[in-house]
Amino acid sequence: LEGRQVCTQLTIEEDLRWGGVVTRQGRAAMQQNLERIYTWFPRLKDKRTLRAGYTSGGEQQMLAIGRALMTEPRLVLLDEPSMGLAPLIVAEIFDIVSRLNRDEGVSFLLAEQNLNIALRHASHGYVLEGGRIALHGPAQALLRDTSLQDAYLGKRQ
Repeated sequence: LEGRQVCTQLTIEEDLRWGGVVTRQGRAAMQQNLERIYTWFPRLKDKRTLRAGYTSGGEQQMLAIGRALMTEPRLVLLDEPSMGLAPLIVAEIFDIVSRLNRDEGVSFLLAEQNLNIALRHASHGYVLEGGRIALHGPAQALLRDTSLQDAYLGKRQ
């Protein structure tokens, strides 16, 4: 989803419906899924008739995630979901992703450079260095790992 890839000329609702079209959902199932997405992303419901190209970066990220969720996946891959977004929007998106995981059983695989927020919302983490796994383990343990903090966030004084 890096770059979000929204259909800028379509409305938010039309763009979301494309996710349902891919799986050939019936009209009732698509409407039910659409309402489910609007429950998770009320901001999208409020702007559903607005062209996707006129929305903020955070709203486009929510739209891209919502469109993926329209396919009723068990696993969603997110590439840099925080890229270019304000901290409050990043927190909102990560909170929604965490709730979707907990409440709906959707798994998320994140590629994310914002170490702190990613690990605060993850159950397990992998740190890649030069294309190889440098560290891995339970997310909370990685957050407490001083060598990780020193290597990737700068040495503490």
